[in-house]
Amino acid sequence: MSNFFQSDFFVDFAYICASILFIFGLRMLGNPERAQRGNLISSLGMLLAIAVTLLDQSIISYQFLSIALIAGAIVGASAATTVKMTTMPELVALFNGFGGIASLLVGSAEFLNFNALNFIALSAVSLTILIGGVTFSGSLLAFGKLSEILDGKPFLFFGQRIVLITFLLLGLALSAEIIIDTGILGISKLAILASLILVALILGILLTAPIGGADMPVIIALLNSYSGLAAASAGFVINNNVLIVAGSLVGASGVILTQIMCKAMNRSLTNVLFGGFGAPSKSSAGGSTEIQGEVKPINVADSYLILEAANSVLFVPGYGMAVSQAQHSVRELGELLEGNGCDVKYGIHPVAGRMPGHMNVLLAEANVSYDLLVEPDDVNPIMETVDVCVVIGANDVVNPDARENEGSPIYGMPVIEVDRAKTVFVLKRSMASGFAGIDNPLFLKENTRMLFGDAKESISTLVSEFKS
Repeated sequence: MSNFFQSDFFVDFAYICASILFIFGLRMLGNPERAQRGNLISSLGMLLAIAVTLLDQSIISYQFLSIALIAGAIVGASAATTVKMTTMPELVALFNGFGGIASLLVGSAEFLNFNALNFIALSAVSLTILIGGVTFSGSLLAFGKLSEILDGKPFLFFGQRIVLITFLLLGLALSAEIIIDTGILGISKLAILASLILVALILGILLTAPIGGADMPVIIALLNSYSGLAAASAGFVINNNVLIVAGSLVGASGVILTQIMCKAMNRSLTNVLFGGFGAPSKSSAGGSTEIQGEVKPINVADSYLILEAANSVLFVPGYGMAVSQAQHSVRELGELLEGNGCDVKYGIHPVAGRMPGHMNVLLAEANVSYDLLVEPDDVNPIMETVDVCVVIGANDVVNPDARENEGSPIYGMPVIEVDRAKTVFVLKRSMASGFAGIDNPLFLKENTRMLFGDAKESISTLVSEFKS
């Protein structure tokens, strides 16, 4: 019986079943009501794939595998239970990096086995090392920017594209040498491998360094795609079908998500990678785009009176809501407003926060009904009829410069046009610019009132006013 579970037929059949579970699980993730079940189904598929792989008779030592499985389980459980929602983007970046380095190590180990590999296998090895290295170093740099260990502004220098192209060509040349083995370089296989790994790591840094704060959701999605492509290449290296399928799914979905993010910013991927969004521009440096107006603060008591009389309220969350963990208080205030006969909606911009779907995850955690979430295209046409827009820690996604100031770096980007509402409340700790480092004239508009302070504390006080 044990021979049957180790047979090629059983392994291939189990891998097909696991792949089907991945596809169905991914499909269910597109619906918020079925997302949890989709996640569970995908997890069951991965559990099946791992279990079948562990039954493989070619495994040399289960002792080392056990150590790795236990260590991975501890890290995963700790991350799931202790990591705050505010640090979820950093965690996603790290996980992308782990996927990249794992694929790189698989490709390197297979190459150093000195077995006779065919053209396809050697091509897969070189791609695995190249993409895995780029993913690893790029993800670590993204983690540093997101966690603010490193400066979140773009790092640009003269001739940057030429340097990037040079290293890219060098990486392709080393990959070709691995595949063809011409011996023209006159160095050992180990030296070629080490050189390719070094070039790949430098490429990852060069690709991520120019990325500014506002583009972080895009680069997170792109690095996620890279990690999937690296895993798929690793699947070709070790001839593992389920790894090829899983990596391809991750790679394809990451590319699609990256395109969605770019469309939401009205920018091309090339512009994201090389545009240096958030870098000081000549116009801003010269002071010609200095915004004019006067800040008009408001207190909680006056805010309550305006909200109490409102017939329609639109909440627009941003990263500031994640920092203050105000989502539960926002949901409670929304329910109180609905009980007061008010029409309540939540405006979600695709790139709000620091990773794709950041605000959706936060509001789902607070049990906000998905039916209440609206996108910019849904709410912008009727913005003049909205009595109050409550902007909670959002900045660039509500910046009117996107349509009013042709010299702005975000000009042309679709935003939630809250400035056209009757009244706007902006909840912020200060007048500081957002993660992209761009001033926001919304704060000085005639219909805008600044409610300074911690967002959670301000919203909680408003909740108390309604309850009393």
